[in-house]
Amino acid sequence: MIGGTRTVEIDVPGGRIAAKAEYLQPGGSVKDRAARAAIANARARGTLRPDQVVVEMTSGNMGAGLAVVCDALGHPFVAVMSAGNSPQRAAMMRGLGAQVILVPQVDGSAGCVTGADIAAAAEEAASVARERDAFFVDQFHNADCVAAHETTTGPELRAAHPRLDGFVACVGSGATLIGTLRDLKRHDPHLVGVAVEPAGAAILACERVVKPAHVLQGTGYGIVPPLWEPALVDAFESVSDDEAAEARAWLGRRGLYVGFSSGANVAAARRLLASGRLRDGATVATILCDSGLKY
Repeated sequence: MIGGTRTVEIDVPGGRIAAKAEYLQPGGSVKDRAARAAIANARARGTLRPDQVVVEMTSGNMGAGLAVVCDALGHPFVAVMSAGNSPQRAAMMRGLGAQVILVPQVDGSAGCVTGADIAAAAEEAASVARERDAFFVDQFHNADCVAAHETTTGPELRAAHPRLDGFVACVGSGATLIGTLRDLKRHDPHLVGVAVEPAGAAILACERVVKPAHVLQGTGYGIVPPLWEPALVDAFESVSDDEAAEARAWLGRRGLYVGFSSGANVAAARRLLASGRLRDGATVATILCDSGLKY
């Protein structure tokens, strides 16, 4: 059930959006692809032993994907998450069989998780992995997560849409944007790659972080992801909380009940299509990252 998601075509001024419905995967998000790749490849290399415990720091989506994969392959899974992430995500991970450890926030608030909050959760996850002799997925440094999108998401988009003019995606670990653009730009170097960040936390666009707390959970942590490849990116778009919420509601009225990062992706895709930068009638692909039921 992981991968092979459909794209939904949405007509907007300037062209159309090809929105990949990743939220329909069993863990409820795009992170299912990275979770499967990280565990399968670690098992193949022997760095993950049969029945060994798996630990990961997560905002909830990677954790849900790992819970699905680990349960199927016989690995106990421990998710370490900031207490500021939505409780619905913790409930879903527990429902999928994960043990969930919540880490108190440093400077964020409920529903708004900062880079400092994430750092605290990551430190706790590494500690738990050492204590339990567990395999630590470490998605921010794990190249398998990027490769998952290079070998599946990109080729699936090309198969569904032979001519794409752009690809737009929010950046957390960066795996979705980087891996997908690696494939798409290999086949069309002129395709426009756009990194989406929360307004006020657009560090990749070389802006000062003035709003570290925002509603785009899983993105915009005020750090440059360790696996970042700036040469793949042609432009940056900053999306405010209000813009993400508006686009999320706009999608909901079209039968697509998704989260805030999906709203941010669609808001940025609409902006790119209306900018005049692309050909008339262009198609911009993006990701519907996760289900609105996680909020």
